[in-house]
Amino acid sequence: MSDDQRFISLQQDSIAMHRAGRPGKLEIAPTKPLITQRDLALAYSPGVAAPCLEIHENADLAYDYTAKGNLVAIVSNGTAVLGLGNIGALASKPVMEGKAVLFKRFADLDGIDLEVSTEDVDEFVNCVRFLGASFGGINLEDIKAPECFIIEQRLREAMDIPVFHDDQHGTAVVTLAGLINSLDLTGRDIKEAKLVINGAGSASIACVELIKAMGMPPENAILCDTKGVIYQGRQEGMNQWKSAHAVPTKARTLEEAMEGADIFLGCSVKDAVTKDMVRSMADKPIVFALANPDPEIYPDDVKEVASGAIIATGRSDFPNQVNNVLGFPYIFRGALDARATTINDEMKIAAAQAIAALARQDVPDEVNAAYGADRLQYGPDYIMPAPFDPRLIEAVPTAVAQAAMDSGVARKPIGTMDSYRRELAQRLDPTASSLQAIFAAVREDRRRVIFAEGEDERAIRAALNFRNAGLGTPILIARDEVVKTKMSEMGLSGIDGIEIHNARLSDKREQYTEFLYGRLQRQGSLYRDCARWVNRNRNVFSACMVAAGEADAMVTGLTRGFGTTFSDISKVFDPQPGHQVFGLTLFVDRNRTLFVSDTSLHVEPTPEMLVDIAIQSAAKARQMGHEPRVAFLSFSNFGNPMRSRVDRIREAVALMNERRGVDFEFDGEMTADMALQPELRERFYPFCKLTGPANVLVMPGLHSAHITSRLLQQMGRGSNIGPILMGLSKSVEILQLRSTVSDVLNAAALAAHEAIRVEHQEAKNKTKGLPRAAAMFGGS
Repeated sequence: MSDDQRFISLQQDSIAMHRAGRPGKLEIAPTKPLITQRDLALAYSPGVAAPCLEIHENADLAYDYTAKGNLVAIVSNGTAVLGLGNIGALASKPVMEGKAVLFKRFADLDGIDLEVSTEDVDEFVNCVRFLGASFGGINLEDIKAPECFIIEQRLREAMDIPVFHDDQHGTAVVTLAGLINSLDLTGRDIKEAKLVINGAGSASIACVELIKAMGMPPENAILCDTKGVIYQGRQEGMNQWKSAHAVPTKARTLEEAMEGADIFLGCSVKDAVTKDMVRSMADKPIVFALANPDPEIYPDDVKEVASGAIIATGRSDFPNQVNNVLGFPYIFRGALDARATTINDEMKIAAAQAIAALARQDVPDEVNAAYGADRLQYGPDYIMPAPFDPRLIEAVPTAVAQAAMDSGVARKPIGTMDSYRRELAQRLDPTASSLQAIFAAVREDRRRVIFAEGEDERAIRAALNFRNAGLGTPILIARDEVVKTKMSEMGLSGIDGIEIHNARLSDKREQYTEFLYGRLQRQGSLYRDCARWVNRNRNVFSACMVAAGEADAMVTGLTRGFGTTFSDISKVFDPQPGHQVFGLTLFVDRNRTLFVSDTSLHVEPTPEMLVDIAIQSAAKARQMGHEPRVAFLSFSNFGNPMRSRVDRIREAVALMNERRGVDFEFDGEMTADMALQPELRERFYPFCKLTGPANVLVMPGLHSAHITSRLLQQMGRGSNIGPILMGLSKSVEILQLRSTVSDVLNAAALAAHEAIRVEHQEAKNKTKGLPRAAAMFGGS
């Protein structure tokens, strides 16, 4: 499939996503109950008069009584949108809504997009300057230069809240973070290093200004534009912002400027830099080629001519991506929490230093596990944290808030940084970061994943998305002509990169039948039974492919119920030694994730089974970035009332106390409300060992687990993942009949990631001389 076809497919999927359900990406939801007449009287008239009068007397109380302190205005006129150019205010709205989503996702800030339909600087400034009473900060976005410089400066002078043009300063902060570590790794001093910047737009000028503020002498930075070097005395194509960075130099071209330079920073166009230019730089050059989607020079070309070079780009498919999401959400978080009147250089430098410092720290196991890495380690290919590192929310806002206080622009000093750091950590649920990291890990270590029901339209679309996203090779178990017909009916094209296997035409049928008969011949199955299953049952055929090592994982369940599907794959796969097979469902709602088990298999698990289920569920929760707190649920609380039906749960808790190596909190039996509300436990059962809300709920039986999971799904709040099939010897995900294309794609990524994890674990076990899972088809 060509890049153009992939782009068209992505555009179609994006249009479908924006149109589906409630149009767009945002909604406003109340944070207080509004059910009774009294609730309404408190929230609105007549009760609302009280906070109004107090704010009238003391304006600072607006931060205590309203959402102002957590609200950012995302303002654009659409004159420089994402490389699309001047498309106008209205057409920029999807981008601005997307920016609001990023604020919420990464920093728990509420963003309101405001599209201003004017290109006149005075009109734009006059529109925005009077919005200070409504918002805690202003994020300017996608405004063309040089107007963006004028607009930001005038708004900063007119308003007493932070005004921040992310295209300038967000890029500058993250670039500086990477540069700090690049200088460290190559043994350079910023006061002595020589820098060449190609591009003289808003991002380039912001970068050079911040780098100079960090300590680089002005004469050591040469700025270039389309007409060459910006030198003192140049007249052509100049303006006040370029003139501020003109230097005395004999160099007149980019090529001349780069001779002997330590650092190249590009915010320009593709192919602006040649191998010869890089070859002319100092030893171990630092090359930040940030043009998107194609950099000024590709990393492989740099490495070819400059050993020891450190390279960064704006792309996620190369190491060291300069991604603004490392900066702007957390900069605003710290600025708003300190009620800063502005975002100054001290705060931006503090943010850059915090990002850089995080890359030098030991990476937690859960981050490594999520990214599928043996060990992310500070070095030439890891100079900045991964964008979905959950530690960013603690590290960067604290540094920004401290800098705001130290520089005198904070109106509400933070009490203690340790308490603030804990508060920040509780703002975000790590599940979303883990899922994004899982996709990134799968993209780096691509696997072959089977979509067993390959003639279902959802499976076909998910397989196309799996391929287009670069997650691996999708395999459809289907008839070739059926798939092509359905793709044509759906208006889809491009089968390249997708394998189609028809079980009835496969030359592996006899091999699979022999294997299956060897497993089942003493369990009442005849050879002809095994042959029929391999020929006619796509689940069995798919599972045999995985068992034979011809695929790494499989997803199924779109056309058959869970029980039937599990029975099919159980003919081929056994449980992992010492593990229970069960279903684990994740419910993600705002800032909380619940891991609920077993939602799929065991009607009335024994105490021993409950212990295994709890331990495996806790391990998965930890892998997803959560510190597990396990609650064994029941209809009673610690013997109140005492009923014989609770004995299984009580015995399971007793067995957990005896089990060695349990390194997480657990307790029970308890009701769901007691598990989720620490204040209730503290009031009635202060001896309970859980120190916070339970996040792993071990259900007493399948009835309660299944009913609970379906009720939560139908409530429509948040999203659910799973049930994830735990404990099987190979990576399989069984979907629900009602699964969407997105559900299928997510399941395929999770299955691929589990295959990667198991492979890495078996490799580690091998080096330690530990046993591995039983091999199939005679493999070693």
